Amino acid sequence: MAQGRELFDLTGECALITGSSQGIGFALARGLAQAGATIVLNGRDQTKLATAANSLRGEGHTVSALTFDATDHAAVRKAIDGFEAEHGPISILVNNAGMQFRTELQDFPADKFAELLNTNVATVFNVGQACARHMIERRRGKIINIASVQTSLARPSIAPYTATKGAVGNLTKGMATDWAKYGLQCNAIAPGYFDTPLNAALVADPEFSAWLEKRTPAGRWGEVEELVGACVFLSSRASSFVNGHTLYVDGGITASL
Repeated sequence: MAQGRELFDLTGECALITGSSQGIGFALARGLAQAGATIVLNGRDQTKLATAANSLRGEGHTVSALTFDATDHAAVRKAIDGFEAEHGPISILVNNAGMQFRTELQDFPADKFAELLNTNVATVFNVGQACARHMIERRRGKIINIASVQTSLARPSIAPYTATKGAVGNLTKGMATDWAKYGLQCNAIAPGYFDTPLNAALVADPEFSAWLEKRTPAGRWGEVEELVGACVFLSSRASSFVNGHTLYVDGGITASL
């Protein structure tokens, strides 16, 4: 049985990270590559995806770019099946694709609510199912869904986002319940407030940043690199009996009033 550092060694594994041309997805892709994994980046913008892939290749990592719309079930299935047939197994999936839209609930546009559901929840189902079909045949695989502190907490102006991240947490439990018997470990990472493109407007708001620093026991915004350890752990043999768990990486915000 692997021991010590070997437990976290991802050499020989292939990791697909959705929404990985920037922000959290790109940071996680880089971290998994540094742990030894071969990386498959995903996004809808081929130009941004190529730039991200070239950046990682420049650091010496083995990287592929797989362009597909994670909200399109048929397109996802075709892309995953095609990649596996041509390049081999995807053994780690990080479902990171997501979006945000902020406004008071009474004024929230119905089309944006539907878009949030499709982008934040349907993508987890679509890509998770497509990859799990192959993982089940091999009796092994890791699925990591990116949840949020909003999986368990609400904040004004983002009620639909909160609903979608609550769904991600429960879908993760459902994946574990259905697929653990096939040797899959399905877990979630719930980031707190991180300095990312998705949060750019909040980071630039001095009033919000001051509130966040006071509200968070750690007293600051998170840096995306601080999510890598959790992702490597959940991707590795070190988490072989961890299933259906949501790991909060939030500077203590969910632990305090």
